[in-house]
Amino acid sequence: MLEKEKLKKEMENAIEWIRSYVKKSGANGIVIGNSGGKDSATVLAMATKAIGKENVIAVSMPCFSNLNDFEDAKLVTETFGVKFITVDLSNSYKEMEKEINLQLVSNLSKEAMINIKPRLRMTTLYGIAQTLGYLVIGTGNLCEAMVGYTTKWGDNSSDFNPIGNFTVEEVLEIGRMLGVPDKILQKAPCDGLGGLTDEEKMGIKYRQIAEMIETGNTEEDAKQEIVRRYQNSKHKRSLVPVYTFERKNFLKEEERK
Repeated sequence: MLEKEKLKKEMENAIEWIRSYVKKSGANGIVIGNSGGKDSATVLAMATKAIGKENVIAVSMPCFSNLNDFEDAKLVTETFGVKFITVDLSNSYKEMEKEINLQLVSNLSKEAMINIKPRLRMTTLYGIAQTLGYLVIGTGNLCEAMVGYTTKWGDNSSDFNPIGNFTVEEVLEIGRMLGVPDKILQKAPCDGLGGLTDEEKMGIKYRQIAEMIETGNTEEDAKQEIVRRYQNSKHKRSLVPVYTFERKNFLKEEERK
């Protein structure tokens, strides 16, 4: 973990980066998926510092979700004074499952059904953002990205992400600095997509992932699993592969000027 003074400086730089990015884009504000967890709460706090609470909209998107998560999301928005809207995706989710299953020989797999939820949420955020001229801000941290604990074209999709290079512990400390409620920071990390905590699902701890990032080493069993997950999830950290061949492209030449 970064030393406290260094982390504070990088937090301030990240907040300034948000402000600059929004200004340069010409956007009217920021829309954020508000899960009631530490990552979205910390990013929300950073965004209000950067562009003002009046220019941030937090969106809760329950989908057969735990009621406690909604209450936590509400607490976060009340703490930072941002506009809070709710879009219940439960019926959309059920209808999508029904329509796809009608066309399949067998039903959608459990993993496919789990990943539909964050993809519906991202579609919702972009619908709101495009309508209002806002940007969608990302809330995924570095530890999640390194082991692929994210849904492709779901929660890993955004216009920009201010915490993508911070570990879980660093995000927690930034949250403390910015006044995120202790109740939120002390919650066991959970994506709400299966009833288990993140660490229970992965079989490894965020502390161990951070150790691998920072030192290249941790407990042996965890080390092997982290390396395996890192290698298998490279596609989530890359642009879509495109077949290329040599050709003239005036637009690219203009870009290089």
